[in-house]
Amino acid sequence: MRQLRPALEPVTVAAVIPTLNEAATIGAVIAELPRNLVREIIVADSGSRDGTATIAAAAGAQVVSLTTRGYGRACAAGAAAASAECGIILFLDGDGADRGDLAAMLTAPIQGGTHDFVIGSRVLGEREPGAMSWHQVIAGRLAGWIISLLYGVRFTDMCAFRAIRCEALAGLDMREMGYGWNIEMQMKAARAGLRILEVPVPYRCRAGGNSKVAGSLSGSIRAGWRIALTVTRIAFSAGTIKHSPAASTPPSDPASVK
Repeated sequence: MRQLRPALEPVTVAAVIPTLNEAATIGAVIAELPRNLVREIIVADSGSRDGTATIAAAAGAQVVSLTTRGYGRACAAGAAAASAECGIILFLDGDGADRGDLAAMLTAPIQGGTHDFVIGSRVLGEREPGAMSWHQVIAGRLAGWIISLLYGVRFTDMCAFRAIRCEALAGLDMREMGYGWNIEMQMKAARAGLRILEVPVPYRCRAGGNSKVAGSLSGSIRAGWRIALTVTRIAFSAGTIKHSPAASTPPSDPASVK
């Protein structure tokens, strides 16, 4: 595995927010990000028809407009738009459920040079009632169990709120352009032996609009099927499988983070 240099000095952080009709929430999501930490905010918009892109640009974000939809496609396009000075990519959703003001919880371990990939766990954190459906919790646990069996790394969630070193992301050769993007990143990061940390994060109900996944049975089925296909593809794809230490969770009380 290619050795990653430790981050001994502050590294520029770029936030990537994939959106599709998030006009009701995107302005607040951008405003909540700590600008002393997040130097670049990139909204990758998949053809919103409600003015999301206009609102995002007015709020100070760089907008990347896509003509073809796809959650992973938007994430990849947003990451590709980050400047050459960017050292860390922070991903979060545009619906207001992720706590952007707590971005440092995910970026600090990378800034300190101890980890390459940090993912938030809604399952371990404090959640508002109704913020996650039962099948989302089960899916995250099941995916984590599969990854543990394959690579020896433990996850409890597939949360979109995550941070990764730019050079580490580039080395993963991400291919999934749909809802399997998050699980592909976790599986490939584990297989590559990246230094992984999972931290409890609080999670809110979405602040507006409709969920493209949990908001309907058809959306849940499509996302679930895509995730299952991605897990199968990565599990049976060629590549060196490396068993690395289990992803660690700090011994903090999730309820204390509010």
